Amino acid sequence: MTQDREQLRTTFDSAAQLYHRARPDYPDDLYDELVRLAGLRSGDRLLEVGCATGKATIPLARRGFAITCVELGPELAAEARSNLAGFGDVEVVNAPFETWPGGPEPFDLVFAATAWHWIDPAVKYRRAWEVLRPGGHLALWEAGHVFPAGGDPFFREIQDVYDEIGEGQPPGQGQPEPGQLADSKQDILASGLFEDVVVQHYDWEVSYDAEGYIRLLNTFSGHIAMEPWQRDRLYGEIRARLAQRPDGLLHRGWGAVLNVARRRSLGQR
Repeated sequence: MTQDREQLRTTFDSAAQLYHRARPDYPDDLYDELVRLAGLRSGDRLLEVGCATGKATIPLARRGFAITCVELGPELAAEARSNLAGFGDVEVVNAPFETWPGGPEPFDLVFAATAWHWIDPAVKYRRAWEVLRPGGHLALWEAGHVFPAGGDPFFREIQDVYDEIGEGQPPGQGQPEPGQLADSKQDILASGLFEDVVVQHYDWEVSYDAEGYIRLLNTFSGHIAMEPWQRDRLYGEIRARLAQRPDGLLHRGWGAVLNVARRRSLGQR
């Protein structure tokens, strides 16, 4: 993992106080489908990689699973422990997943919600395979920005400010429509450690006022890493533009791609 990437993935710890209320909830249908595809039953043992403050942990804990969470950031881990205090079968471990030694028993499911892309690609599938029971499952999903046809033009219009402060979109990034976010199927299969990958897409919309949207941006690594003058310019413009709208709101499309795969039996491995 490059030094720049390692530095970026540690930025979230500074946003621990904001993360839980600023980040969106994932749709209930996603969890229902995950449970069905992985064949989970109440009491099964789950391992979450990068739980942050427990956004994805809580809905699964409510479904009766025993969950171990491995979180890199100490402040995020502390927030997660507080948010999950009411669930007796949830443990939060402050450690990097890449070097965490594992639990005393194998897990039925390893999952990561908008965190897997931060794990070292050289080891992440191997580590997941090692801690899963035979026939266990890996589930990955990411929440990303989608742009429905006829959607809010705010995001296209604000790009001029991102360009001005030197944070414009990389070439070719584009604006994916609902259902068009990239999945992880080929990446999972290329590991040689998992099979029978199923992919499901979920899309929803969240409305934000200026301060709510700025709180969200302050949980994104790229915005956390900006220079203060860049954030001041960008956030000032967001406030000014939304103040001109009658309701003061913007409407952001969200998408998530759920990938569920079964652990392969590899004999000698």
